[in-house]
Parts: sequence; C-alpha cells; structure tokens
Amino acid sequence: MRQRTEGNFEGSRETLSALIDYCPDYAEGYNQRAFSAYLAQDYPAALIDLDRAIAITPNHVAAIAGRGLTLLGLGRDEEAQAALREAVALNPWLAERALIIGPIEQDI
Repeated sequence: MRQRTEGNFEGSRETLSALIDYCPDYAEGYNQRAFSAYLAQDYPAALIDLDRAIAITPNHVAAIAGRGLTLLGLGRDEEAQAALREAVALNPWLAERALIIGPIEQDI
C-alpha cells in the first residue's frame, strides 16, 4: 500500500501479486491489486481482479463499488450503474452513491 501511495503502481501490483500467489483465496489481495490497476488506468486488469475478489467474497462492498468505478472508466455505463446500485444496496453510506443516475430504489 505504501508503494501505491507513493505512485509506484507497478511495484504495488507486483507486491500484491506475490501476496495473491501466497494466499490465492484472499479476496482483499485481488481488491487491492485492482485498486492499483485502476489508479494506473489499467481498467481491464482491474476488472479481472475485481471479478475474482467478488467471486471469492460475493458481498465485498469495496470490490463491487470498485467494479462500478472501473466499468465507468471503460465507458460501460449501464453495467457500472448496476454495480454501483448493488454496492449502495449493501452500504447506503458509500460515497459512490453520488454517481448513481436517476432515482434510487426504496429498498436501498
């Protein structure tokens, strides 16, 4: 995380890859590597890691919200809105709530 904070996204991804190799069922490793990829604007790589994190932990709010942001970066707005709504349904206090277009359902 220090590498990412310092702007060393490639180094951060390498370090997190080592973590994932060591503990491949740890969803947060994929989520953090996805965040580094997202910050480097490597949205396709971020999406792969986010999907893996969600497969391991289906209600991983940060990964679902990150998926929405990544899909926005890819211009896949309809899918992004669905992911953002899913994340906000799990945690109504997410800042990403502001990115939802249109009315928010009563159940959120």
